[in-house]
Amino acid sequence: MTAVGTSPAIARSYLYVPGDQPDKLARAATRGADACILDLEDAVVPAHKPAARETVGTFLADAPAGPQWWVRVNADTPADDIAAVAGAHLTGVVVPKADVDLLAEVDRLLGDAEHTHRLPAGSLVVFALLETAGGVWRADAVAAARRVVRLGLGEADLAAELRLQPGPDRAELWPMRSRVVLAGAAAGLAPPVGPTETVLRDPDRLEQTSRLLLRQGFRGRTAIHPAQVPVVNRVFSPTDEEVAAARDVVDRLADAERDGSGVTVTADGRFIDAAVARSAREILDRAAVGG
Repeated sequence: MTAVGTSPAIARSYLYVPGDQPDKLARAATRGADACILDLEDAVVPAHKPAARETVGTFLADAPAGPQWWVRVNADTPADDIAAVAGAHLTGVVVPKADVDLLAEVDRLLGDAEHTHRLPAGSLVVFALLETAGGVWRADAVAAARRVVRLGLGEADLAAELRLQPGPDRAELWPMRSRVVLAGAAAGLAPPVGPTETVLRDPDRLEQTSRLLLRQGFRGRTAIHPAQVPVVNRVFSPTDEEVAAARDVVDRLADAERDGSGVTVTADGRFIDAAVARSAREILDRAAVGG
């Protein structure tokens, strides 16, 4: 684990909320997302960014309980952004265009903020958003950076830089997805967060693309509209049937270990060993935290 403090619970859904819109900030906790990302970057035009910092900082000073509260900072102004929003209610910062040098700067800035606000060292963590060719190429180093607890993939910016023309299933970006999943796992991070679905009025597509991300190793997704949150939460939550099957696997293997064999089979004859049980425990762990 590369974080210096305690990692937050693994969230299924991260809802982006524009940082310059107080009415949306006020309703954010009621939208059902596990985490909210108060956005100082793409959702805010340059002229409004100073006001957005102040608005988000004021909101976070008395933020309601419920979701995790993250802030997406700007890659070119992390010092101003972090100074404005850091405090006890902040879970951490989402770092766009993440690379090793930027993450080192953010680590230093968060350390200064913890000292200023008398927070425990390492309590403010980082969600690193990979959306450049350089960031994806060095995904292992990004994943190993201090405070990073989770990776995400920004496919719109990445596709533009790589001059890709993704089809409906975005297969052209699957190699990059696999690289991010592998880097996060190798660094011991929580499973990565999938990219946003930009088609807003097609819940069937949202479910289909979210299930693809689940199969590819992602365990959560960002959302840009509250209507996307219930679908994302459902897809990234184990079903009752999956939980029951996983519990049966774990129980059967435990019985086998007690009788000394160490291996067994499921009720329908599938072989169970420690590797199979590890996948089952992952399902149970997600169910235990609601994801």
